[in-house]
Amino acid sequence: MADAKHIQIYDTTLRDGCQSEDVSLTVEDKVRIAERLDDLGVDYVEGGWPGSNERDAAFFKAVKRLKLKHAKIAAFGSTRRAGVKASADRNLQLLLKADTPVATVVGKTWDLHVREALRISADANIEILADTIAYLKKHVHETIFDAEHFFDGYFSNPEFALQCLKAVDEAGVTLIALCDTNGGRLPHEIEAAVKAARAAVNCPIGIHCHNDSEVAVANSIAAVEAGATQVQGTINGFGERCGNANLVSIIANLQLKLGYHCLPPSKMNQLSEVSTLVYELANITPFARQPYVGRSAFAHKAGLHVSGIQRDARTYEHIDPSLLGNARRVVLSELSGRANIAYKAKEFGLELDSGDEKIGLLLEQLKRLEAEGYAYDGADASFELMMLRAVGRTREHFNFVSFRVFDDKWHADQAPFSEAVIVLEGPDGARTRNSAIGNGPVNALDTALRQALLPYYPALAEMQLVDYKVRVLDNGTGTDARVRVLIESTDGKRRWGTVGVSSNVVEASWQALVDSVEYKLHKDNLRPRMKPATKLNGARPRPRAANHHAAPLKS
Repeated sequence: MADAKHIQIYDTTLRDGCQSEDVSLTVEDKVRIAERLDDLGVDYVEGGWPGSNERDAAFFKAVKRLKLKHAKIAAFGSTRRAGVKASADRNLQLLLKADTPVATVVGKTWDLHVREALRISADANIEILADTIAYLKKHVHETIFDAEHFFDGYFSNPEFALQCLKAVDEAGVTLIALCDTNGGRLPHEIEAAVKAARAAVNCPIGIHCHNDSEVAVANSIAAVEAGATQVQGTINGFGERCGNANLVSIIANLQLKLGYHCLPPSKMNQLSEVSTLVYELANITPFARQPYVGRSAFAHKAGLHVSGIQRDARTYEHIDPSLLGNARRVVLSELSGRANIAYKAKEFGLELDSGDEKIGLLLEQLKRLEAEGYAYDGADASFELMMLRAVGRTREHFNFVSFRVFDDKWHADQAPFSEAVIVLEGPDGARTRNSAIGNGPVNALDTALRQALLPYYPALAEMQLVDYKVRVLDNGTGTDARVRVLIESTDGKRRWGTVGVSSNVVEASWQALVDSVEYKLHKDNLRPRMKPATKLNGARPRPRAANHHAAPLKS
């Protein structure tokens, strides 16, 4: 176990992370992330390149108004141009204009780049590096040199690469960050080169890795073990090409596995929240299988695994998920055993022993429905309703009578639209008929269903559908195939998933929609407000046709 020494965390999500092709952050987004990273305990937040675009320049003005408690804001730029003194270089002047306590500049350390990209001599490059750092040192509190392509340069021409490091060290640089810019090096190479760099200079060494070989996290850890005292990276590994080193995983590994100090211990359980915030602001769906903080990182599906974690979580979990602000999940499927059902029953507030007869019946029903195409991995709400109905713990909030859906397209230039007509029996026994128009049959059904129920249950107004997925189950049967519909809903306080299966996509969607509404009403324990819409004359309605997966159990 390594000594518990502090490893500086240098976040470059707002600069390097924004070079990812699917990431674009507004100035407001960047300010919000910077504020959150500061609260988390991150040491450095790199705000962008003030000489490259107006948005980054605006960020540096906006961030000055924040009262950051811990993090130092860094502005990024490049070393001066060849043939121009640092004091006369426009980009360096823009860098200083950002007025940050830290200036980070990137410069060449690979002889290939010096010859082919800059087309200058090795001595000229050394002069550029030294002049830039010496100039910046007079104007900012800290200077960081990002040694671009250092590892490729070191294994190509170690003497020249190390000369570059010595030049900035002698010029008074605060720290040198060694960059695996192309992301092609492996941990043993990183370790060897970091050790060589440490032996060549007196200043501290940092590490900056890209993930093109899928080892950026491992490379960063190898560098720390070899003596690096700063790690640069991005939240969730955002970055150009395959991304940067993922700081979330690096922090968790270094602090929880290797005993280094990266963040205040009291802040570690906020990593999941910060990860989600960055995904949300970048408008990217969170990666469910992301280590440590992903929704599936501590999800258990096989019955053997669930049985194990019930006895001792260490049997199938490498770490307590709550340490990162994550949570354990038990997933239901055809691989489930009695332990899965018993675990979920306890989660839903039901005291059912794994030997209970109802557990066996539920397991049989689950496996039968899975064979028909139902999947509960992302539809916990549907399974919870099925289980609660089995033990008589739910009430029907309304009865289904009928629905019809019409699709129309009146002329070639008009977008098609759908109209849904729904007849329901309310909790007071009165029939109501509602129609709604939508941009598709599911949207129309969803709107009509809510219109029918809002007079009884006004709280449904806060609920909305946030995701809708259709999966064809019978490959090769064409348009006659059965489909599975998964719907995710939210009321602003929680999110839940429901499922429906049918050879008719509208019917499958209806099943999932009804379960979604029923789940909301059940969880909020909502009782109807007896102010029904206009009653319909006619015979008593037929009983509500229950979904296949919601059918009551019979022993």
